[in-house]
Amino acid sequence: MFSIAFISWSPASNVKKVSTVNVASAKKHAASLSELYGQYVTDIYNTAQLQLTGMDALVFQKAITGYINLKMAHKLPENSNVITVVDFNKSSREKRMWIIDLAAKKLLLNTWVSHGQGSGDDMANAFSNTEHSHQSSLGFYVTDDVYLGKHGRSLRLNGMDVGFNSNARQRAIVVHAADYVSQASINQLGRLGRSHGCPAVSPEVCATVINTIKGQNMLYIAGNDSRYTSKYLNEGVAENFLFPAAQVAKVL
Repeated sequence: MFSIAFISWSPASNVKKVSTVNVASAKKHAASLSELYGQYVTDIYNTAQLQLTGMDALVFQKAITGYINLKMAHKLPENSNVITVVDFNKSSREKRMWIIDLAAKKLLLNTWVSHGQGSGDDMANAFSNTEHSHQSSLGFYVTDDVYLGKHGRSLRLNGMDVGFNSNARQRAIVVHAADYVSQASINQLGRLGRSHGCPAVSPEVCATVINTIKGQNMLYIAGNDSRYTSKYLNEGVAENFLFPAAQVAKVL
């Protein structure tokens, strides 16, 4: 374990020096937590064989971090173990949506997903939280209820990141089926078709996607936007939740 020394102001000749042992111990503690957390994420990544599907390891770590932070914030129920990751850093021709069971360390589905018309053609490079922008929104979502709409059976999403996807409900950003999410569209257009901002999926897998992730599970959409920040990307919260001090003490 480690301790932090607090020193009050006094004349220079009487100032007490902070123990280098305590500083070194604190650094070792932080490093050990970070290493343990990295091992935890890597274990799931490798066991689920996500590298074989082209998933970016850093995007996956951010997704795990957000998942744990959302649980700590009581935005996800205790029995929520399934996460969905969408990586808009990748071409629409790639299968850039992953659904993963964290408890089983198993990939459940890897499939195509569309981005918004306003976000770009093959690559999504512009993102917005604004209504009628027809752009995709980055960040963490929690899935909600299923309803029948103009696209058929669809899944509502609640945006968790203020300023980035918090208008998802009023923008009707939902998971739904779309015929333009298919190999045929890629063959014809050189890319998938595009939505009005929804993460639309192929009709062939839509029922599976919705049934697997509905009812308060996390969906994370990553993309290339330097402006994006989230309070749910706090790795310190995730590390301390997974590895309480009593466990870390055994490592030190």
